[in-house]
Amino acid sequence: MRLSARNVLKGTVRQVNPGAVNSEVVIALGDGTEIVSIITKQSAERLGLAVGKQVYAVVKASNVMIAVE
Repeated sequence: MRLSARNVLKGTVRQVNPGAVNSEVVIALGDGTEIVSIITKQSAERLGLAVGKQVYAVVKASNVMIAVE
């Protein structure tokens, strides 16, 4: 599979929190950083997401917001 996204991060599912419609998926990267993604519950089930499964977090964004206090 090829993707146009340049930010592909390999990690391990640390937690899956299913809701009525969406699931929150916590992915641990090799350096201990965690990424959290909200995907549909149906997608999480179709992908067979479970704690310990190796996955890729693919980040494709045309805008990145920066804020200061």
